[in-house]
Amino acid sequence: MTFFNQGQLLAARTGPDQLFAWGAFLLAIGIFVLLMLAISVAVCFFLSSCFRRIPPPHRQQEPGMVWLLLIPLFAFVWNFFVYPKLADSFASYFRAQGRTDVGDCGRGIGLAYCICTACAIVPCVGYLAALAAVILWIIFLVKAADLKRQIPEAQAQPSA
Repeated sequence: MTFFNQGQLLAARTGPDQLFAWGAFLLAIGIFVLLMLAISVAVCFFLSSCFRRIPPPHRQQEPGMVWLLLIPLFAFVWNFFVYPKLADSFASYFRAQGRTDVGDCGRGIGLAYCICTACAIVPCVGYLAALAAVILWIIFLVKAADLKRQIPEAQAQPSA
C-alpha cells in the first residue's frame, strides 16, 4: 500500500483544469479585494479633503482621523464618528455664514448609512441593509461634494 502526502493526494484528485479554476477564482478574489481597497482609499481622501476645506473653527474632527476608516471591523464603529461629524462641520460653517438653505447637511443620510452598514453584518437582513447602505453612501458623498464646492478654497486653512 502506498501512502501519499497531502500534496500528492491533492494532485491526484485534481486535474489541471481544476487547478486553473481555483487559480482563476483566487485571482478574481484578489482583484476584488484590491478594488475595494482602492475605493476605500479614494473615499477617505475625499472625506479628508472635505474636512480640510471647512475652516478649523467649524471642524468637528481633524482631516487625518478619516483614515482610520481603513482599519477592518473598526470602521463599523468609526463610521458613526466620521459621517455625522462631517455633516455637523458643514452645518456649523453654513450657520456661521447665515445660510439656512442647506438643511442638516446630510447628517440624517450619514447616520442612516452608518446604521445600515452596521446592520449589514446581521444574517438574513444583511443583504438588504448592505444595498441600502451603498445607496445612502452615494447620496451622502454627492451631498458632501456639493457642500464642499460651496466653500471657497481661500477660507480653508491647513490643519495643525
